[in-house]
Amino acid sequence: MSNAAALAAQPAASGIKPKLSQDDRIMRGFILMVGVWMTVTVLLPLYAMLSKSFENHDGVFTGIANYIEYFSTPALFYSIENSLFIAIVSTFFTITLAFIFAYGLTRSCIPGKAVFKSIALIPILAPSLLPAISFVYFFGKQGIINEVLMGNEIYGPIGIVMGEVFYTFPHALMILITALSTADGRLYEAAISLRASPMKTFFTVTLPGIKYGLISAIFVVFTLVITDFGIPKVIGGQYNVLATDIYKQVIGQQNFQMGAVVSVVLLFPAIIAFVVDRIVQRKQVALLTARAVPYEPKPLLSFDGIMFAYCCLIGFLIIAVLAMACYASFITFWPYNMTLSLKNYNFDVMDGGGWESFFNSIRMASYTAVIGTIIIFTGAYMVEKAKGFGAVRGTIQFLCILPMAVPGMVLGLAYIFFFNHPDNPLNFIYGTMAILVICTVSHFYTVSHLTAMTALKQMDPEFEAVSASLKVPFFKTFIRVTVPVCMPAILDISIYLFVNAMTTVSAVIFLYSTETNLASVAALNMDDAGDVAPAAAMCMMIVYASATVRIGHALLTRGLAQRTQRWRKR
Repeated sequence: MSNAAALAAQPAASGIKPKLSQDDRIMRGFILMVGVWMTVTVLLPLYAMLSKSFENHDGVFTGIANYIEYFSTPALFYSIENSLFIAIVSTFFTITLAFIFAYGLTRSCIPGKAVFKSIALIPILAPSLLPAISFVYFFGKQGIINEVLMGNEIYGPIGIVMGEVFYTFPHALMILITALSTADGRLYEAAISLRASPMKTFFTVTLPGIKYGLISAIFVVFTLVITDFGIPKVIGGQYNVLATDIYKQVIGQQNFQMGAVVSVVLLFPAIIAFVVDRIVQRKQVALLTARAVPYEPKPLLSFDGIMFAYCCLIGFLIIAVLAMACYASFITFWPYNMTLSLKNYNFDVMDGGGWESFFNSIRMASYTAVIGTIIIFTGAYMVEKAKGFGAVRGTIQFLCILPMAVPGMVLGLAYIFFFNHPDNPLNFIYGTMAILVICTVSHFYTVSHLTAMTALKQMDPEFEAVSASLKVPFFKTFIRVTVPVCMPAILDISIYLFVNAMTTVSAVIFLYSTETNLASVAALNMDDAGDVAPAAAMCMMIVYASATVRIGHALLTRGLAQRTQRWRKR
């Protein structure tokens, strides 16, 4: 054994723990700061909400009296059944439509795949209110094709399901495309050589290969639907679901205790879906080995023709929903004066919000993108790269995953109970832009954190080892090496946070003030006041802003990639 190896092994052999370096102490300090952030912004507000559900109006502990009252009130109890029904039906249609679309993009030779995929992802740029408003103009009492429903009412479960399918379609599509893209071509070659029929190949090769991605897509869509507030609020009519019940109890009746009870009830199916999804993902194994052959679809005229027609149909429907909202926003007075004008864009004379709300959303989304990206990526780096501190890092990793299981309305209501409490030293941020940014960053923390962790895990630990051996401070390695290498992921996190901050409704509906009203909330308030066309106009402004930033992000990513990712090319 060499002298260096003997010296390295000596502390371990003698049972003496190596002394922590200054870098290790600083990194552990940052890890504790991340833990404090997640505790203050997620854990304590949820605890405050849970506590409120066991109190009466005077703040006296009453046990489960509120829960007994809730489950003994038929109008409230039926909301659980309604929510589960909407979530199950919407998930079925969304997964079916998205699977066929993803299958066409990955297993056929149709032209224009990039165009079809881009069109299918458009709903991500729009608030959930937009499809509901569009369907009102299509199928409402004064809609242009209301006869299609053959006497059925759009205001209710039919309208909610249609809106939710539009809203969740791109989320399911991205997961399913990823799952279908990891196929091993050798399995299909073996199926052909064994003369298996296409149907048998599909059920014995394709479905088993994507089962984990399929299950994950199912639970993601289920969670999004059961926790969504915007679509049921606009087009639900008298059909109550859990998300709208929370709004009615808090805003309509000022019954915060019952609102907390409904929030806890809504939390259960979301957590169950989240836990099952995490269990499924842990069981997933690598499908592509070093010997795997990428699957390449072969041209087949009949199949390609069917897939092309289907993708055209879905693309047309998505564009039609967006186009209807855009068209309605320019109509002077539907359906009596169909001339085009900019009257509906004069937000300052509308009830519910003015142009200031739109610029507030731009500001809030920008703050969320910049501050959130810094906090999330730096926190992920500390959790991933720090040495030792295993129990604390594991706990913080759990706290970083927790927000994915918390619906936006539940988190927003929890912030009222926690930050608006007079004894809370952070009470001064309530009603300010700061609490909107904090809530939005916390609400969308998990996906951004997982994105950062994925990028960091791809980096060899030798970078830090070499830097330590050269006595280079970790923050210099972080700035000069880690950040440039992970720049694509950092930009993805920033655009994800910006777009979601622009489109979110549920997470901020309880937290805005007259000075911090947001575009998505203004659209909801205008719809409540009967100004449906101005609400459509505000939704389109959100789409325009999100699309502009998205295009700018794509151009910036391409430019930075050429500068920071040259090392990937020989």
